[in-house]
Amino acid sequence: MNIPNEHIDMPLLTEKGIQLYIKREDTIHPFISGNKYRKLKYNLLEAKKQGKNTLLTFGGAFSNHIAATAYAGKEQGLKTIGVIRGEELAFKWQDNPTLQLAHRHGMEFYFVSRSDYRLKSEPAFLQQIRERFGDVYLLPEGGTNALAVKGCTEILTDADAKFDYICSAAGTGGTVAGLINASLPHQTVLGFPALKGDFLIEEIRTFVQNKRWQLVTDYHFGGYAKVDQQLVAFINLFKSKTGIPLDPIYTGKMLFGIFDLIKRDVFQPGTQILAIHTGGLQGIEGMNHILKKKNLPLLDV
Repeated sequence: MNIPNEHIDMPLLTEKGIQLYIKREDTIHPFISGNKYRKLKYNLLEAKKQGKNTLLTFGGAFSNHIAATAYAGKEQGLKTIGVIRGEELAFKWQDNPTLQLAHRHGMEFYFVSRSDYRLKSEPAFLQQIRERFGDVYLLPEGGTNALAVKGCTEILTDADAKFDYICSAAGTGGTVAGLINASLPHQTVLGFPALKGDFLIEEIRTFVQNKRWQLVTDYHFGGYAKVDQQLVAFINLFKSKTGIPLDPIYTGKMLFGIFDLIKRDVFQPGTQILAIHTGGLQGIEGMNHILKKKNLPLLDV
């Protein structure tokens, strides 16, 4: 699979002597794009190997993973069930673009309260799930497990050896872990968490061996799915200058962070950076729905 690296030409990069490329993982598939394709690849093979005919997974109202799993199941002839955070959504999911998309591709929903959702990894809760839905193949929230990390090691190719830094947004840590395992001794992997807190450090450590990585935790914009006018303006400007759309939950925040670090001279002149576009563009419509309600500027589509 030949995924292009696009060179980014913007005045700040020229001024600081930085080479920035974006790996267009968002172009892999119209619905199973970016890291979701990578994370699902070996899990789908394992589900079929085990003879399972139903995928069950977890996510919030705007989850890229929920949308991708629904389509992947349809494509592979598997039933899909989404355990969705927020029981109030049971009465208004039709207003949510992500859940609409998942439903259109055949996903059945099971809405649970936020307190019950926090138990999603507990054996007793998972036993209840199995009793309710039968012999399902369980995918964790965000799709991160050992097979997902294995899939994400395939993002980097021999042609990426020239880069000094590999950058990726981080949700559950699986993509960053795969990149760390695939990186070369001279490369440093930077993960940009979309959520508050440093809990991802321990998650990532369970999957990696080397220490050539760090999390940059200053660009979450208040937490998961939180944005402001500054971020929206950056994403729209970036698209107008490069033609590359960015999602506001993950890749937009990462690129904002990279440009801010460049502006602050964190990288030496001559540094070559590869940023991974992890897809998630389906989330733009849902975010614009929220921004419109708040009477805030919208993301260009």
